[in-house]
Amino acid sequence: MKPTTATDKLNGDITAATLLARFQDYIKYSRGKHYAGATDFDKLASLSHAIRDLAVDRMLATQEAYYNRSVKRVYYLSMEFLMGRLLSNNVISLGLRPVVEAALGKLNLSFEQLCNFEPDAGLGNGGLGRLAACFLDSLATLEYPAYGYGIRYRHGMFRQEFDNGWQMERPDDWLKFGNPWEIIRPEDAVPVLVYGRIENMPAASGTSRSVWVGWQMIEGVPYDIPIIGCGVNTVNILRLWNSRAAKSFRLDVFNQGDYVRAVEEKNWAENICKVLYPSENTHAGKELRLIQEYFLVACSVRDAVRRHLKRHASLDNFAEKNALQLNDTHPALAVAELMRVLLDERDMPWERAWKITVAALSYTNHTLLPEALEKWPVPLMERVLPRHLQIIYEINQRFLDSVRLRYPGDDERVRHMSLVEEGEVKQIRMANLAIVGSHAVNGVAQLHSDLLKLHLVPDFAQMWPERFSNKTNGITQRRWLLACNPGLAALITECIGDRWVRDLETLRELEPFAEKPEFLQRFLAEKQANKQRLAAIIAERQGSAVDPRSLFDVQVKRLHEYKRQLLNALHIIALYHRIKDNPSGDFVPRTFIFGAKAAPGYHMAKRIIKFINAIGEILARDPDVRSRVRVVFLPDYCVSLAESIIPAADLSEQISTAGKEASGTGNMKLALNGALTMGTWDGANIEIAEAVGLDNIFIFGHRAEQLDVMARDGYRPLEWLERDPELRRVVASIRQGVFNPGVPGLFEDIVHALTDWGDPYFHVADFRSYADAQQRAADLFRDPTAWARKATLNVARMGRFSSDRSIREYAREIWDLQPVPVNVAAVKATT
Repeated sequence: MKPTTATDKLNGDITAATLLARFQDYIKYSRGKHYAGATDFDKLASLSHAIRDLAVDRMLATQEAYYNRSVKRVYYLSMEFLMGRLLSNNVISLGLRPVVEAALGKLNLSFEQLCNFEPDAGLGNGGLGRLAACFLDSLATLEYPAYGYGIRYRHGMFRQEFDNGWQMERPDDWLKFGNPWEIIRPEDAVPVLVYGRIENMPAASGTSRSVWVGWQMIEGVPYDIPIIGCGVNTVNILRLWNSRAAKSFRLDVFNQGDYVRAVEEKNWAENICKVLYPSENTHAGKELRLIQEYFLVACSVRDAVRRHLKRHASLDNFAEKNALQLNDTHPALAVAELMRVLLDERDMPWERAWKITVAALSYTNHTLLPEALEKWPVPLMERVLPRHLQIIYEINQRFLDSVRLRYPGDDERVRHMSLVEEGEVKQIRMANLAIVGSHAVNGVAQLHSDLLKLHLVPDFAQMWPERFSNKTNGITQRRWLLACNPGLAALITECIGDRWVRDLETLRELEPFAEKPEFLQRFLAEKQANKQRLAAIIAERQGSAVDPRSLFDVQVKRLHEYKRQLLNALHIIALYHRIKDNPSGDFVPRTFIFGAKAAPGYHMAKRIIKFINAIGEILARDPDVRSRVRVVFLPDYCVSLAESIIPAADLSEQISTAGKEASGTGNMKLALNGALTMGTWDGANIEIAEAVGLDNIFIFGHRAEQLDVMARDGYRPLEWLERDPELRRVVASIRQGVFNPGVPGLFEDIVHALTDWGDPYFHVADFRSYADAQQRAADLFRDPTAWARKATLNVARMGRFSSDRSIREYAREIWDLQPVPVNVAAVKATT
C-alpha cells in the first residue's frame, strides 16, 4: 500500500529488529516478566501495545490536523460496533505483516496463533454492529474526519453454549484480561442526568422556563480505540463510554456497617454498561435499556459539543461543522438531547435550535418490521427523562401543526405521523422522532428503501420526499478478503495487482481469469484449503468429522424467523427422506453449517436452534445418511468464527422472506470469498444478482409484492401443504416426533407455526421453489470447473459492495464531508 501523502514514509524506520525490541520491552516493563516466564496473553498484550504505539503518532497528527483546519466531522452513533479481533487487521492496515512475522519468527512465535488468543470485542451482536465496524474502517481509509460513539459493554450480549442442543447464555467476559487497544480518558468524563422532575421557574425575560431538578447524576468515562486507515496516515477514534457513579462510595454509610448500601449507587451506575440489550421482559430491564440508550446519546452529544466549542465561539455553526449519524432508532434520543443542550444550556431560541438540530442529524433505518421500531411508554419516559419528554411533546405539537396545515382534515395521517402513539398506555415512537428530527433518512438496500417509503413510513416520504434516499450497505474488503482469506487475496493480487485493497471496483479485472483453467484450479485449491481449515475447527470444537470435499452449505446470521433458518432445516429433512428412500442413490454430499444466536427472550428462535441440533444428531447416528449429509451448528458465532467459515463456504444461504431483510451484509462477504448465493429476491440479494448476473446466483421464492397479495387475499399454508407431498411428509415427521424421540411434543410449536398459526414468514409457500433451487446447486457442484467459473465471476463483480462506496455516498449526499489527508511530518513540525 502506498501512502496518499507523498511527504510521509509509512513505517520507514520500523524493522523486524526495532519491533522485536519494542515487543520485548513491553513484556519486561509493562508485563513485568522475563520472556521465558511470559504467558500467551503476555505476548499478545505486548505485541498489541507495540503495534498500538505505532498508530499513536498518526492518531495525534490526525486530531491535530482536524483541529487546525477546522474541518467538518461526522459522528457515528451506534449501540453496536462488532469489531472482531483487532491485532491482525491493524497490522495489515499499517502494512507491517511481513515485519511482524519476521520479528516473531526470531522467537519461533507464530503471528497467526498469537492472533487467535485475542478475544472478540463484545461490542455488538449482528449486522448492525458489523456494518458500523466496516464503516469506521472505510472512513479512516478514505481519510474522512470521523468518530465512532458506542458503549463499552463489560459482558457483550452473551457467550453462547449448547446444552443438549438448547442455547444457554453465559457472560461474555471479554475484558477479563483488559483491552490493550483502548486508551482511557478520565479527563474527558461527562455528566449524565436521569430521573428527577420539571419545575417552572421565572426567567430573566419575566416569563417562566422549565427547569430539570432533582435528577440523579452518573458519569460517562471515554475509552478510545484507534481506527487505523489502510495505507494512509489517518487514524480516527472509536470512543466507547463506560458508566460510573458520580459518587461511587459512601464512606459514612460504610462505617455504619451498611456495606451494601455504601456501594449501591456504584453498582447501579455500572449496570448501565454491563450487557448489550438487557432483556425487556421486565419493567426493570426496559428501564435499564432506555437509560442505556440515553447514556450513549447524552455522552456523545456533550462530547461533540465540547469538541466544537474548543474551536468555535458558539454553537450557531454547529451543523456546518458536525454531522451526527444515527445508526437505527437506538440513538434517536439525540434529537431531544441536542435540543435540550441548545435550549437549556445555551439559552437558544426554539426555532434556531430546531434548525441546527435537523441540519446536524441524519438517520439510517435498518428494519421493515414494524415491531422492531422502538417505542417507549410515556410513563417510563416521564420517570426517567422528564425534560426530554417535555421537549418531544413540544416537537410533536409544532410538527403536527405543520401536518394539519399541509393536509387539512386528514386526521388519519396526523395519527400515523404523530410522535406519540395513542392507546391504553401512550408510547413515544422513536422512528418518527428520528425522521422528524433529521434532514436525511436512508434505507440500506434499494428494495428496502423503496418499501420504507411505500409501506413503513409513506406519510413522511410524501411530505418530505427530498429527505429519503438509499445507501446500500457495504463491507470492508480489508477484513473480509485481505485479512480473512489470505490465500485467495494473494492469488487475486498475483493476477491483477493490489489496487483492489483500496478500490474494490478493480476486481473487474479478474473476470477474464474465469475462462482460464489454470486459474480455476488454483481458485479451487484455495477454497479446498479453507474448507480443510474449517473442518479442523469443527473437529476441535464439536468432536465431529466433516468431509471437506462435500458441499459446504452455510447459513450464518442472527436467528430470527424471517431469516428462515427453519426453511433450511425443512430442506435438510427432505434430503434425509430422499436418502432413506434410496440408500444407494447418487447424492451430492453436503455439510450444512449454521452459526446464529437467538435473543434470550425469543423462545421460538431458541426452539429452532434446538430443532436444528436435534436434526443433526439424528442424521449423525444414521449410517445411511451421515456420509452424505452432516449438520453442524457452531456455538457462539462471532466475527473471528465468521473469518474461518466465510472463506470455506461453497453455498451462501440468504433465504429471508422477501420484503423483510433490510439489506444483509453476510451475503456480500460470502460472495466476495467465492460462495454462490442461494437467495430470495430480497435486500441486497437483488443488487448482488444484478451485479453478478442471474446465471451466477440461485434465486428462488415469491417476491415481496406477491407475498403482499397473498397475505391480503388470505394465505392458507395448509392448502399449499396439500399440494406438496414431500413437504407434507417433512411436516408429518416433525409432528410424529422423529427428531425428538422420547420427548413428545417438543417441536409441536414449529408445526403449529407452519400450519395452524398461518406461517407468517411463508416457509410453506416458498419450500418447493427452494428445494428445486437446491437441486440446481447440487447438480452444478458436480462440475467443479463450472462451479469455480461462476464463483470467480461472483468475486470479480463484487466491487460495488465495498463499504468504501457506501461511505463516499454518505459523505457526498448526506454529510457534506471532505477527505482530510494527514501529513504526520508536517503536524510534528508545528507541535
